[in-house]
Amino acid sequence: MRISLAFFIIIAVTFLSKAQPAPFQIRIDPINIQELGGLQSFAYGHHGGKWLIIGGRLDGLHRRQPWATFDEEGQNIQLTIVDPVSLQKWTAPLSSLPASIQEQLSSTNMEFHQDGDYLYIIGGYGYSKTEDDHITYPFLTAVKVPEVIHAIVNKTSFTGYFRQIKDKQFAVTGGYLNKIYKTYYLTGGQRFDGRYNPMNHPTFTQEYTNAIRKFNIQDDGTAIKITHLTVHTDTTNLHRRDFNVVPQIMPDGQEGLTAFSGVFQVDADLPFLNCVNIDSLGYSVKNDFLQYYNQYHCAHIPLFSASANEMHNLFFGGIAQYSDSAGILVQDNNVPFVKTIARVTRDKTGKMAEYKLPVEMPAFLGAGSEFIQTENLPKYSNGVIKLDEITADTALLGYIYGGISSSARNVFWSNDGTQSSANNKIFKVYLVKSLQLSIDELNVQSTDKLQLQVYPDLNKEKFILKFNLEDLSEVKLVISKMNGKVIYRSVFKNLKTGNNTLSRKIKHLSNGGVYFVTIETANETVTQKIIVEL
Repeated sequence: MRISLAFFIIIAVTFLSKAQPAPFQIRIDPINIQELGGLQSFAYGHHGGKWLIIGGRLDGLHRRQPWATFDEEGQNIQLTIVDPVSLQKWTAPLSSLPASIQEQLSSTNMEFHQDGDYLYIIGGYGYSKTEDDHITYPFLTAVKVPEVIHAIVNKTSFTGYFRQIKDKQFAVTGGYLNKIYKTYYLTGGQRFDGRYNPMNHPTFTQEYTNAIRKFNIQDDGTAIKITHLTVHTDTTNLHRRDFNVVPQIMPDGQEGLTAFSGVFQVDADLPFLNCVNIDSLGYSVKNDFLQYYNQYHCAHIPLFSASANEMHNLFFGGIAQYSDSAGILVQDNNVPFVKTIARVTRDKTGKMAEYKLPVEMPAFLGAGSEFIQTENLPKYSNGVIKLDEITADTALLGYIYGGISSSARNVFWSNDGTQSSANNKIFKVYLVKSLQLSIDELNVQSTDKLQLQVYPDLNKEKFILKFNLEDLSEVKLVISKMNGKVIYRSVFKNLKTGNNTLSRKIKHLSNGGVYFVTIETANETVTQKIIVEL
């Protein structure tokens, strides 16, 4: 669910001048299952090569009209079994289940995690007939995946394989449920009750969790007991939803998580660019790395090379503030759909870098999609793939299914339900460990120390600049027009180390145009080309 106040487009252009040999290649191949419907923002479990698909939306991006957005007709009220090898599917309605389970399991943006045979599903947002309103569900539902798959394929009853408990701490949507060793982590998300209204009219209440909620589950197959643990709360850095939280192997060899990007910043209606590392001891904010691509939830794959102590994270399409066009980094504050496939790699020292892969999604796909691993891959207990143990030159990692398919980059402000749809395509994802590896383009902005970001304020005719200083060296700021004419120049000597924000008035900024903004210190110079379109 996106609420935005941006009515203009800003395009910041930086040339990507560095490239790196890729540690592997990725290939995606489409497959088709007859009559498989489109779906986005769903939950899934898997067993024996088959998938159990639950909930999500049958339509595309939520509509602009408040009466139509997240309508009941777009809810998924059936369970679907998919066999991607035999290209078969089976379905069964939710109607045989108790009302509270039916309602939750037809919602969207649930948090979920499979532990052995059990799929645990938390929260989710949708229309509740019981409450006669749209709500975020305060439930945890346990699903015994193998038995449900077997029952639906063989057309027998599955009602005995669902159990549900109520807990207000689980009224969360758009967050992430993961497990580090024996403890569950519910990261980020929000409680959203009432009818979504993109114009921010008072038809709903919205409360971010701003937290990592930790708990243990005791489940004997009959009763579910929850033990809540210490909550980590951070109203600035954990104010995130609709993002990617990816299992990790950390540089010290321990299991952990990284919360990448997400929306919305507390003081800007834009995605986060930094990330948050989470482990069994706590969490830390990674401000020396900025993620420019794949900022909303999308299919993603974690791979770890033990020999190199490198953690690779792959992201497929979705929605982002930045994209690449022929080697040029393009900033669009309307945060559109993208085709980008990117890799974020953490080395043995903890340093992170972002690379654009030479392959893209075939269309504006990926937002709200899921990657479902093949079950025979060598992997750690948290699902991270053991890269070094894949010996074949070409190996099937798994499948991408569903998500939103958009007809264009920016459809949010014009969306009446026809510009996007729920994607029914499945893509096989192959890892290729060829000797003739491709070149991945390094996003140089993700490694510069200044981390310059520029935000025009058209109403006040100001440029707002955010940047990071590692020392107290003087800073030179130059703003010029396309014709080379300098319209602002200044030297700052009293700035602080760390994050700084400057606001400078620029005459006639509201008329639009092309500007070059340059920040220079004793060690570094960064220039962004800003195209302001009204």
